[in-house]
Amino acid sequence: MLLLTEEKMDIRDARQLNPLQMAYIGDAVWEIFVRQKLAMQKLNVHHMHLECVKLVNAKAQATAMRRICDMLTEEEAFIAQRGRNAHARHPAPKNQAVSDYTEATAFEALSGFLYLTDQAERLREIFLCAFSDGELASTENSQAAI
Repeated sequence: MLLLTEEKMDIRDARQLNPLQMAYIGDAVWEIFVRQKLAMQKLNVHHMHLECVKLVNAKAQATAMRRICDMLTEEEAFIAQRGRNAHARHPAPKNQAVSDYTEATAFEALSGFLYLTDQAERLREIFLCAFSDGELASTENSQAAI
């Protein structure tokens, strides 16, 4: 995975970040992953956007977190728990369940942590595990095979 900064963050330093900072980065990393997978399908931009919206939201990310929870190391589970316990200064969006929002934040925080510490292979493994038979499990209405 390409880090766009000059050097990776030390694990010790990354653990010191606010989990919402890790989630902020992790959300972007997840979206890039989804967009790349959609681009590989050679969809037009409009269809890419529609499918991306279905896969980059609290419900889809919460499902991803639930799918990967059994494969996490102790360190990863700790980071995810910090994300889950983080309290944003705003309520969950009205169209999202609070439980999905907290699970999504856990997933994003873990994704951000792995990205910032340049654990690209592990991040890829986790992202691929978030899918079942090429589709994200919770997106019943999504036709995107990733």
